Amino acid sequence: MTTTPTTPTPAGTALSPARPGARSATRGGALARMTAVEARLFLRDPSVLFFGLLFPALLLTVLGLVMPWADEPYDADDPALAAVSAITGYTPIVLSLAVATVALSTFPAVVATYRQRGVLRRLSTTPVGPARLMVAQVVVNLVTLGVAALLAVGCGVVVLGIELPVAPLTVLLAFVLAVLSAFALGSLVAALAPTAAAANGWGMTLYFVSLFFAGVWLPLPLMPDAVQTIAVLTPLGAATQAMTAGWVGQPFPTTEVLVMAAWAVVGTPLAVRLFRWT
Repeated sequence: MTTTPTTPTPAGTALSPARPGARSATRGGALARMTAVEARLFLRDPSVLFFGLLFPALLLTVLGLVMPWADEPYDADDPALAAVSAITGYTPIVLSLAVATVALSTFPAVVATYRQRGVLRRLSTTPVGPARLMVAQVVVNLVTLGVAALLAVGCGVVVLGIELPVAPLTVLLAFVLAVLSAFALGSLVAALAPTAAAANGWGMTLYFVSLFFAGVWLPLPLMPDAVQTIAVLTPLGAATQAMTAGWVGQPFPTTEVLVMAAWAVVGTPLAVRLFRWT
């Protein structure tokens, strides 16, 4: 990545202090350029593009067409969940899985690869700080995952006949917080992993643990109460429960929303503070 050349100051000319507005504009411009670069790099990687954009729709469609339980009630013991099909109830889980795939698998490996190849060492000599790099990655992937979620839900509605959310704004809020909180966890891995292999190992460990608490292998309503209590304290477990609540019209998931917000507010600044360029 190239840096913008500095214009020499003529001899005898005093440098006037930059105004706060000018500094803010400069910082905003640097972030915009960094985001544009990360977006171009993202689009050039077919595997990252597939798993980030198309995989959720493909997975949901295949499950809905192949699995015999897809048309059964999601949870016969819960009146709200019994009113929706299993594939409808599984849709928030697929969305959580999509977030986890990018935040805990793809994203840390990308940043660690930059570190391993010396890209971050060169960036450390420029005005680009770790916060801008992290924010640029989150913005690019948030947009990508938003499009992926729309594709998945659209395919589910058209092909599988899944029900639309009863409270779409709650689902949208939960999804955005799911991305921010999961990326806070992934940012800690990205900040510290010395190599791509290390990032893959650390990230995949967190990935499979997160998928368990998100209900990928066993839906959360069918898990023991103790597991459900632990799950709500994890980013993806809270995300699944919050999106499910909005989808089927359960009460607003205050606890889950606060848990995800806490992960985002605490984890991201901590990752920036611990960030290593080399």
